[in-house]
Amino acid sequence: MPKKPPFRAVTSPYRVPYEGECRVAGAATRPPKGTPKSKELKRRLADLIDRFDDLQRMLFARDEHAVLLIFQAMDAAGKDGTIRAVLSGVNPASFQTFSFKQPTSEELDHDFLWRTARALPERGRIGVFNRSYYEEVLVVRVHPEYLEGQRLPRMNPKTIWKERFRSILDHEEHLARNGVVILKFWLNVSREEQKRRFLSRIDEPEKRWKFSKADVAERRHWDAYMEAYQEMLDATSRPWAPWYAIPADDKPSMRVAVADIIVRSLETLKLSYPEVDEARVEELLAMRKDLEED
Repeated sequence: MPKKPPFRAVTSPYRVPYEGECRVAGAATRPPKGTPKSKELKRRLADLIDRFDDLQRMLFARDEHAVLLIFQAMDAAGKDGTIRAVLSGVNPASFQTFSFKQPTSEELDHDFLWRTARALPERGRIGVFNRSYYEEVLVVRVHPEYLEGQRLPRMNPKTIWKERFRSILDHEEHLARNGVVILKFWLNVSREEQKRRFLSRIDEPEKRWKFSKADVAERRHWDAYMEAYQEMLDATSRPWAPWYAIPADDKPSMRVAVADIIVRSLETLKLSYPEVDEARVEELLAMRKDLEED
């Protein structure tokens, strides 16, 4: 564990216990009782986005930390919409989004962390991973036949997942020591809600392009995916790289929950604009005088 984590993982009813046991089967998919109505959630999200934008400006100005937001979920959980909504008011030049799908032949010729490592955000910027290296302990675990295409020189099927968890933990700890704030969101949609959204994609012409036979095929592996998520969350939630299991059946409340965690996490960095020394102030005043006399 880093001796001085760059940020303090904020408390939340959705935060996955560290090295504990996350009960995926009992994890909430609906927002808690007392959640505000849609109009209030919309106002709350707008306020959080404004604050996020302020924090991003200071993050960029200080150029000390980077932020990595990781989103994992079953199909139709709302990853794309959540990313779009939460980042809607942030300067587009300040962040970069990557969606990791089936690996290319070039990517398969490297270790499983290589393709995401190339996409990490530099200091002062926000990186968003829509799916990530965690696919290697989720979809590949559900479909172990994919390992054949990775041409691993040494692979023990009894230990490979623990080995990959160890690689991920080491990777994230290294990033944290170097000033990367890592926040990981599992958008937890119920099987019933996923079915409803799939049917909606078929029924609504503007959504049909999103749907494929593969979506139905993967749904048949629901229980296997839940087991994979269970072990992944248990093995990889840490104070410097926490997982948050966000109920995803209600999109407005889900987006507010994600934005709130991001904002409160950035606030722990105590960000501020860099101060300039007296020599620089004098230089600025001289430039001001030149402009006024121009």
